[in-house]
Amino acid sequence: MAETSTKIIDPATFIEAESKLYLDELKDAIGGLKDKDLSEIMGPDFVAGLSDLQKQAISKAGGLGSYQPFLDAAAGLTGPDAYKAFMSPYQKDVIDTTLAEFDVQAQKGVPGLAASAISAGAFGGGREGVQRAVYGGESARNRAALQANLLQQGFTQAQQLAGQAFGQQMNLAKTAPALAGQEIAGLTTLGGMQQSAAQNILDAQKQLASAQYYQPLNIAQQYGSGIMGLISGYPGQTITSTMPTPSPLQTGLSAGATLAGIYKALS
Repeated sequence: MAETSTKIIDPATFIEAESKLYLDELKDAIGGLKDKDLSEIMGPDFVAGLSDLQKQAISKAGGLGSYQPFLDAAAGLTGPDAYKAFMSPYQKDVIDTTLAEFDVQAQKGVPGLAASAISAGAFGGGREGVQRAVYGGESARNRAALQANLLQQGFTQAQQLAGQAFGQQMNLAKTAPALAGQEIAGLTTLGGMQQSAAQNILDAQKQLASAQYYQPLNIAQQYGSGIMGLISGYPGQTITSTMPTPSPLQTGLSAGATLAGIYKALS
């Protein structure tokens, strides 16, 4: 019957020592991570806040409602009485002066009536009175028409001015928030660039903090990789050998040799 024997050859002694040292360092590195605060490598401290320009943009957001005063002013320029604010303050003076001049010119025509009546032999008669009445009536109508025309011109001009003012206020109501929006958009764009630059700096700081945070573990892992390479070059071994069982003849010869040796030693 065959006999089997097994022999275990451990790795080189220096590799075993280095392996134990690696395990100790790995244990210390992992234990050190447990005691650290993750806020060192993550959290709001590594997020860029609003830039100054972005804050300015937010503060100016109220300007988008700047149209309201202009709308209110435009509303006051509507309705039947809107023209009154645009009537010329000199209109009464202009009308009075014009009518006074009209009266002067009308009076200049009266002597002509008398001369006509004298030449016709009707001076002081009823015919002259009729002519004076007709002339006076025409003058009065012309005077009234002139006055009405002057008033209408003033009214029409005031209405036009009121309409122009209404349009101006409406344009301002559109322009004011548009300008405010452009300013806000510009501040937002530039502020975003500022925030992005600040975030890039924080990202770099975060990467550095993370590298420092995990440095002990990374070094231990690199050390372990070297140990694994050495182990692969000097592996432990298990050697198994099998010895065949000696035959009866071999056993007998061996026993005979043993007895002969004993005999020789005793003689």
